[in-house]
Amino acid sequence: MNIIFGTDGWRALLDKEINSETVSIVAQAFADYLNNNFENPSAAIGFDGRKYSKEFADIFAQVLSGNHINVSLSVAITPTPVVSYFIKHGNFSAGAMITASHNPAEYNGIKFKANYGGPFFTEETHKIEALLNKSEIKKSKDKIVIEDFSVPYLRQIYKLVDFDAISNSGLSVLVDSMAGAGQTLLQDILLETDLEIDTIYGEAEEDFAGRNAEPIEKNLKELSEILRNSDYSIGLATDGDADRCGVMLDTGDWLSAQDTILLLSDFIKNEKKISGGLVKTSSVTNKLKEYFENKDCKVYDDVQVGFKYICEKMIEADIAFGAEESGGFGYKYHIPERDGILSSLFMIEMLAKSGFKKLSQLVEFKRKKFGKIYYDRIDHPYHKDDRNELLPNLFSKNLRSIKNFEVESIIEFYSSRNIINGLKFNLKGGSRWLLMRSSETEPLVRIYAEGNSDKEVVELLNAGMELIS
Repeated sequence: MNIIFGTDGWRALLDKEINSETVSIVAQAFADYLNNNFENPSAAIGFDGRKYSKEFADIFAQVLSGNHINVSLSVAITPTPVVSYFIKHGNFSAGAMITASHNPAEYNGIKFKANYGGPFFTEETHKIEALLNKSEIKKSKDKIVIEDFSVPYLRQIYKLVDFDAISNSGLSVLVDSMAGAGQTLLQDILLETDLEIDTIYGEAEEDFAGRNAEPIEKNLKELSEILRNSDYSIGLATDGDADRCGVMLDTGDWLSAQDTILLLSDFIKNEKKISGGLVKTSSVTNKLKEYFENKDCKVYDDVQVGFKYICEKMIEADIAFGAEESGGFGYKYHIPERDGILSSLFMIEMLAKSGFKKLSQLVEFKRKKFGKIYYDRIDHPYHKDDRNELLPNLFSKNLRSIKNFEVESIIEFYSSRNIINGLKFNLKGGSRWLLMRSSETEPLVRIYAEGNSDKEVVELLNAGMELIS
């Protein structure tokens, strides 16, 4: 079959597209890449709790071993950031994580991780893709070592997080691990503090207990219900491979990723006093630039959606915090990678140091400073064959206005195949824009908008729908 990589690896339908045969093909190409680019290469392989993830990780490791590459294979289901940190800490040439992240359970995939502990750059991913089906597949078990990847990660976490402040806070936390790779890791990390913490769906399941393991409001109804009827301080959720973080107020109400990003930016810069700039993807609120940019903090805005683009900027420049709208956050002094575990701990530390006992109280206080964010997004199913032609055609029209708002600038974004797969229309007047993206991995067109009122956002989203109809 024709294997086509996405932004940081490969995601595909189980059995039909991704299976033991195709995983072997990808692993052989990865092995060839490592042998072509490194002397005495080494790699670390992790996996989540999806169907066949462990089996695929075993196959991947055997192929690397068969190509004379030293391999460390995770002993158990492990979050992606733990694998990424293990790769960086252990000075491995590269690594791979068997996961489809937040995709539905019928998918699985392979994320490629570089030696800096973050996603591969596009050009390096292309090099692996070019090697598919070029070599005979070789397997062995001779060079495989089974290891616990969590040990160096936990040492790192204890350096970054103020556990004394958390322990003395009197807070109570409810975690929804969404039956994903996060399992009870957050609870285990915090066991030695005086924090009260409980976990739901703390055991990994192949189907994520019957829901999509993306930590967004519609998937967190049980977390919300428990919070509404209990006395917790904050609710937290991690996705299928625990690299993303979702946040709920103690009231059971959803805290949008946009609000979470503002809070974390404020915490990183003004509480933890971490030097460096901020970087955000194009789908993140413009308020970051409005409130945080100064001579000591440059805000790199309108980076292409996809955390690997955040990663590239974190490697290229001095960045304190990188954020994407889908709940992926990365931090200086750690790895240029999303980390849902560390993000959750920072949210707890933030609340602990704020003097408030409930997240809703802290949010109310901060909104007096930042104001309300007016933002929404539509994931529009699109099954026609022309999905990849929609945005190039729209760009060619050079629109000068949308819903009576003047277009100040248009930013185009390109896929790994150099096709326009994203357009952002920056509109005159405050934090006002429309972003449209065609998915490379799913039959979707995503439409995002920020405005100066809820009404404006609805108008802009409707305009986006009209532009692709």
